Amino acid sequence: MPGAQHLHILMRNEGESLPLMEVSPAETDQPDYILVADYRTQRNPRAVHKQWKFLEELKRKGFQYKVKKDQEKVFFAIKADNRIFSLYRTLLMEPEEPAPKVEPPWPTPIPATTRIRIVNFILNSKTAAGDTFGDLMNDGVFETRFPLHQGEEELEVKWARWRNLFRKQPIDDIRYYFGEKVALYFAWLGWYTYMLVPAAVVGLIVFLSGFSLFNASQISKEICEAHQVFMCPRGDYRRRYQRLSDTCTFAKLTHLFDNEGTVVFAIFMALWATVFLELWKRHRARVVLHWDLYGWDEDQEEVALELINCRDYKLQTHQHSYWRSTVILVLSLFMIGIMIGMAHVLVVYRVLASDMFSNSALPFLEDQVTTAVVVTGALVHYVTILIMTKINKRVALKLCDFEKPRTFSERESKFTVKFFTLQFFAHFSSLVYIAFILGRINGHPGKYLRLAGLWKLEECHLSGCMMDLFVQMAVIMGLKQTLSNCMEYLGPWLTLKYRSLRGWESEDPELRSWQRNYRLNRVNTFSLFDEFMEMMIQYGFTTIFVAAFPLAPLLAFFSNVVEIRLDAIKMVRLQRRLVPRKAKDIGTWLQVLETIGVLAVIANGMVIAFTSEFIPRVVYKYRYGPCQQDASSSVDCLTGYVNHSLSVFRTADFENPVVTEGSENITECRYRDYRNAQDYNLSEQFWFLLAIRLVFLILFEHVALCIKLVAAWFVPDVPQSVKNKVLEEKYRMLREKMWCGGLRWQCEPGPGPGAPHNCTPASSASAKSTDVAQARTTLT
Repeated sequence: MPGAQHLHILMRNEGESLPLMEVSPAETDQPDYILVADYRTQRNPRAVHKQWKFLEELKRKGFQYKVKKDQEKVFFAIKADNRIFSLYRTLLMEPEEPAPKVEPPWPTPIPATTRIRIVNFILNSKTAAGDTFGDLMNDGVFETRFPLHQGEEELEVKWARWRNLFRKQPIDDIRYYFGEKVALYFAWLGWYTYMLVPAAVVGLIVFLSGFSLFNASQISKEICEAHQVFMCPRGDYRRRYQRLSDTCTFAKLTHLFDNEGTVVFAIFMALWATVFLELWKRHRARVVLHWDLYGWDEDQEEVALELINCRDYKLQTHQHSYWRSTVILVLSLFMIGIMIGMAHVLVVYRVLASDMFSNSALPFLEDQVTTAVVVTGALVHYVTILIMTKINKRVALKLCDFEKPRTFSERESKFTVKFFTLQFFAHFSSLVYIAFILGRINGHPGKYLRLAGLWKLEECHLSGCMMDLFVQMAVIMGLKQTLSNCMEYLGPWLTLKYRSLRGWESEDPELRSWQRNYRLNRVNTFSLFDEFMEMMIQYGFTTIFVAAFPLAPLLAFFSNVVEIRLDAIKMVRLQRRLVPRKAKDIGTWLQVLETIGVLAVIANGMVIAFTSEFIPRVVYKYRYGPCQQDASSSVDCLTGYVNHSLSVFRTADFENPVVTEGSENITECRYRDYRNAQDYNLSEQFWFLLAIRLVFLILFEHVALCIKLVAAWFVPDVPQSVKNKVLEEKYRMLREKMWCGGLRWQCEPGPGPGAPHNCTPASSASAKSTDVAQARTTLT
């Protein structure tokens, strides 16, 4: 009958079931998992038969289930027998404890996270027919499965609300509801956000210090007063000579983040990255000890779950195939080549866009060619990142499947390395091009290097390549922190609203609860992984090119404050309940963070050496400037630097010269490079600067890496209090095993006063007559 509810409860026969432990009625009514099938599958005998076989196999493993239907779906609520969890407790939770003398009258309740985790593992396992639950979903036998949200109201009030934006996170409550892995993610994210405060403050000070020299900088003054200095044309067809003074505003803006404080800030960030990781390790050790997971072993956990699922489980040993590794390496390098190729596609776009904007009929585009190219190029790069992220995930999964990892945790670790590597090249390849290649291989006026012999390669902004790098990072990071966060929240919210409006709610409270959980947004294995990956990429932007964008830590801080509550609301109110995972650290992500820290030192050193004007300014100041002989001179030491840093080109040497209005009297123009005015070859100053840049890069990286190593040595990974507690616990357990295990010791005084007692194991007969109090006193 349309609209009618059907209730069909199937219980196991008494002879087939394992004896149940006593549980409270409230626990009996709460299923561990919900399986969902489409109502139309009930008309398919083959699908119904597969459902029945799967459920019967669950019954043999110790499960109960009941079925409820609405107009569209069939819900199977399954609940595991407590004997399964008792076996888990015997194998793992109390493996070292001595056997209790008296059985407790009431069994210790099993945490909901443990129940869900074990049931999920059993559902993931292969059936007797060789099918997994995923295979059954692909065949249309089942549609989905999920654990229920139960008791989340308190967590929602304390954590998953926007008004709790600046409140401390209830990490223990998160652990009790979502498991240790999710709790460690939020503990790490909160610690990262907290540690961003000093980095954001220092970066803001470095940025604002440029304002104090906004109008006082000698270089900016010379640029703003250079009304008779003409820069060489940047376009091919509408050749227009631009006065150097027209770039006055950009020159002042560039000095905000390209000043002497940049070097200090880059070294500070190298130290900050190390201290952040070392302090996180200490914080993690305290948290894990508080959770009593310090000695927990993931391999032992997975083997125990396999044994619980199948008593005849055969251990899968570690294996390594050089052939598979070679294939994976070749394919990974091929994908990295594609990522670099995408960066070249972006270069082609920028070249074509530069040519198009230079010949545009719009005066604004013609005057601001570089700015328009940089901004639109950053937008194209952002769209490319979105597309390549989906491709990279599929490729990394295929590579992991080909490698055949032994366990799920090993598969996750290998996938993390592969996916992050591909994502790193997708995000940072264009930044590497702008920072270290842009404007350095395009030749000089009169002899430009051209793409396909037609289009001239683009040049840096007239105020320097640091402006291009700054704009690129600001656009990409701004879009990722704002647009991505908006879509991350609005997408699930709108989906839930749409599904709620078109859904039908039952009058049965239990079925209504299942329906509401079903309408929530789906989660999968990568739900938490995607959150971690998003933060790793942000951490890369915050550290790797921070010398060109000192405001990156500040943007990351504000983004993370919102991200914490956004993720909390999404997990508690908008998504189905995540399957709890046990963990005692953040896994491979820690090695990713350490790798980013090393890359940050190298990248920032190269930015300061080759992209910024720091080295040319210092060299001019002490070798070519007015202060090279008289350091006490009242003249600014950078006087004449602008003229020194610009090369001269004779307009008569242009290929196919095209005369534009007002350019008849211009006989020479200037361009940014160090070349001779006679033959346009690289000058002596260029090679001397290159040598100084390389020396600075080597010194900077060695000093920064030494600071990182000293900081890592100075701050222990594990606090002494944690080590002492672990040591005391081991000592207590050994003492209890010795006394409770029936072992007795016979002790005699030492040879002299203050000498230690001689203790040896006594025989069972003599042990009974040994004074136990004396032995205990002696051992203590």
